[in-house]
Amino acid sequence: MLSEPIITIDVHGMNVEKALDAIHKKVDGAGSAVYEVRVIHGFHGGTRIRSAIREEFGYGLEPKIKRIQPGDNEGITRLILKELF
Repeated sequence: MLSEPIITIDVHGMNVEKALDAIHKKVDGAGSAVYEVRVIHGFHGGTRIRSAIREEFGYGLEPKIKRIQPGDNEGITRLILKELF
């Protein structure tokens, strides 16, 4: 069974603690073929989650995550697990 290269998780309606727990599970469970975990947190109510993602996973705090970048809109954050060159 092949793994998808991008895992998407929607954390709308979750509090920060539950959202971070769900994101950790996706990152920890990501196979070697996965290069990105895309988190949909929303813009209006999701800004607390977006900030928590940057605090929890940024600056080398999670070894599997190479970098964090914004998505196509402000309600999405992309966690890059490996670079594609």
